[in-house]
Amino acid sequence: MKATSKTRTLLVKNIAHLVVDNHRPLRLQGSEMANLEVIDNAYLTVDGDRFSGFGKMTDNMPTESSFDQVIDACGGSIFPSWCDPHTHIVYAGSREAEFVDKIRGLSYAEIARRGGGILNSADHLHELSEDELYRQALRRADEIIRKGTGCVEVKSGYGLNTADELKMLRVIRRLQETTPLKIKATFLGAHAVGRQYTQPEYVDLLINEMIPAVAKEQLADYIDVFCDEGFFTVEETARILEAGARYGLRPKIHAEELAPSGGVAVGVKYNALSVDHLESMDEAGFELLLNSETMPTALPGTSFFLNIPFTPARKMISAGLGVALASDYNPGSTPSGDMKFIVSLACIKMRLLPAEAINAATINAAYALGESQDYGSIAVGKVANFFLTEPISSVEYLPYAYTSPIIKQAFLSGRPYEGLKGLD
Repeated sequence: MKATSKTRTLLVKNIAHLVVDNHRPLRLQGSEMANLEVIDNAYLTVDGDRFSGFGKMTDNMPTESSFDQVIDACGGSIFPSWCDPHTHIVYAGSREAEFVDKIRGLSYAEIARRGGGILNSADHLHELSEDELYRQALRRADEIIRKGTGCVEVKSGYGLNTADELKMLRVIRRLQETTPLKIKATFLGAHAVGRQYTQPEYVDLLINEMIPAVAKEQLADYIDVFCDEGFFTVEETARILEAGARYGLRPKIHAEELAPSGGVAVGVKYNALSVDHLESMDEAGFELLLNSETMPTALPGTSFFLNIPFTPARKMISAGLGVALASDYNPGSTPSGDMKFIVSLACIKMRLLPAEAINAATINAAYALGESQDYGSIAVGKVANFFLTEPISSVEYLPYAYTSPIIKQAFLSGRPYEGLKGLD
């Protein structure tokens, strides 16, 4: 649950490798992404919910008796918690039948055209009560915390009508109130066109009814559009983003997953916080992103699960761009929120160095959440979200051991994570 108001102090000692941040950038770009500061034989201190200090055990470590709690890391390593800037963890049921369809050779687009995909999830969600939807999402929140995530974006987008989109966003609000995760909510009504509407009708509904209703209840931080082939056009995306801007909703765009769609260009034009997917982005998009405030975000789990090309993250970094990583946890194209595996995929399939991949899943991912001032790295004054591993030989071992369960304990807001109330 959320930390109490009482200030407590914590000392973690005997840390073999501690990943820290002495420079406090809001994001890393280009060659900066290979910089990862590691202290060996370290200690870490927390005051309340914030990091208060760190250093080598041999360099004036504070007296243990001055802390409320002392934890012996026993030679484990400590990393900042993962930040996951693109998820859909509020959804109903599962879609393993489509998994079999994919094995038989149907593409994501073909499944969608047959009434599956997002529309299938919308059908399931419509029948589910808000309480049951929350219960299912709570289990996924517990899962990702235990796998090291401490800050996460959660989207709507499986409602596709006003009432069900609001239902999803209210569940996200309940997660914000009842879990120790830092959660940012994104309104993704423009995920697909609801079954009962034509596309023009649905775009008008988004602009004239959904966005004002979301804003009235203050249910979202951001607005998103699936700007891609077969979904929403650049012109429709622009209209939706302009409507969101009138209510203070900054964009985060699904862009160029299935084809070069123009999603990057419209995202940069409207100062999107991030443009996500980018599996089909060409190098012309690099120039658009350079000198912008928009973070390109890769979702390698989607490429892995759908067997589609991976985002050209290596070329992006070589061109001077920063890159963030996200899980895309959802029932259709990426039913996993394991950010450790995402980091491994980034190294194995996109040729990122371990340091680059770790930075992409922490400080740059926090930037893609709009939260890198307080999250995404171990720095004095930032929120104390971190995880402790079993003893490992180096920080590079984490992505190398791509399925090994080496995360021993998660800490959120300076407290050991002990589970959530309300789980079965």
